[in-house]
Amino acid sequence: MNTSPSLLIIDDEIIFRQLLARIIGLEGFTIFQAESVGQGLKILEKQKNIDLILTDVKLPDGNGIAFIEKLRAASPGSEVIVMTAFGTIHDGVEAMKRGAFDYFTKGNDNEQIILALNRAADKVRLQKRVTELENRLGSKYGFETILGSSKIILDTIRMAEKVAPTDSTVLLEGETGVGKELFAQALHHASPRKSKPFVAVNCSAFSKELMESELFGHRKGAFTGAVADKKGLFEEANEGTLFLDEIGEMNPDLQAKLLRVLETQTFLKVGEAKETHVNVRFIAATNRNLKNEVEHGHFREDLYYRLSSFKLSVPCLRERKEDIETLAEHFMKLYASKIQKKIRGMESDFLKKLKDYQWKGNIRELKNAMERAVILSDRETLSVDLLPPEILIPDSCSGEKSTMSIAAIEKWHIENVLNHTNGNKAEAARILEIGLATLYRKIEDYGLHKRPVE
Repeated sequence: MNTSPSLLIIDDEIIFRQLLARIIGLEGFTIFQAESVGQGLKILEKQKNIDLILTDVKLPDGNGIAFIEKLRAASPGSEVIVMTAFGTIHDGVEAMKRGAFDYFTKGNDNEQIILALNRAADKVRLQKRVTELENRLGSKYGFETILGSSKIILDTIRMAEKVAPTDSTVLLEGETGVGKELFAQALHHASPRKSKPFVAVNCSAFSKELMESELFGHRKGAFTGAVADKKGLFEEANEGTLFLDEIGEMNPDLQAKLLRVLETQTFLKVGEAKETHVNVRFIAATNRNLKNEVEHGHFREDLYYRLSSFKLSVPCLRERKEDIETLAEHFMKLYASKIQKKIRGMESDFLKKLKDYQWKGNIRELKNAMERAVILSDRETLSVDLLPPEILIPDSCSGEKSTMSIAAIEKWHIENVLNHTNGNKAEAARILEIGLATLYRKIEDYGLHKRPVE
């Protein structure tokens, strides 16, 4: 099977094109040639798996930069590199805006061109591998991506699968880090709207004014800085799903406007008098108890009842401890693959620590802990000393964490890191992110005496 990257060169200067094809061909690329964009499009239609497109700007049937979007539409998996005899900064910026991978002037050093082509080929190769893995494992966003076999998570998934095909508004409740957005994506991709946009917005990330503009859009001149018309997220999500994360943080004035959109599917852009109609399915998420927020006057009661027509509680990790091993193995394989480390598994005491820990940060915290362990590991199995200090606190001290001094925790952590590095103080200082002199002082202060590396 031919695994060499393929390249289409589009240039009407036949001598230059053939010379370039010969030079690049010697680097192992499979070359196709065209003298115009029209001819190039015909080749792309026939050859479905071309990796790279190298196009001149000045062509018989138009401007190569103007054709970038058309080329990428004809071959979505390809990367486009633009070349010209008369390079300008403006052309370079415009090419990159339109989706070009790189831009250079004819006459550039051949080694630079080859380097750019190899970088682009690496990107295409990686994307193909990701797509292949996604196809093998199923949908990137389906319910099958929600890992676990505990009764509580399976019951939650079953409920979500029942509401997914409907247009009902769903309110996802749960602590930070439990995977509410993963559920929102799965709900969208199991619905008839799956081929339409899924748009997510964090309601706590914007001020009231900016949030209003983001959601509703605005007309040119509506306020200072509004130099052009802007589509809001309601329009971006038209016929698809809008996911409102951290809905409990939304400003009360915006809550009233959101309620109107939920009820009428119409809204006014900032600075516009004419209503805009949309067809959007809403999914909201919160880590707050919205019913309590209503009772304390912090959240509109009518909006709460409109959002909670179908509530789904996503369980925290403490409620599904039997899933910790499955999740930890998944993250171990994921990060080992990303940084190309050979890691076979987890030692029993490592796994025990994971299962005994309370995981206040839920799956997100577990994911971070596994990434850290994989990065620090220099063996084929993950050992307990690779875990963060808050997880590593000895079991005998677990009931006394609140009374332990910072110095005691620091001493214990430094000792564990020195054990992990077999006494290599330079490596320990790097992991601890402190200076070597500081480490020697702390070893002296805490009475730690580890053997030097031979």
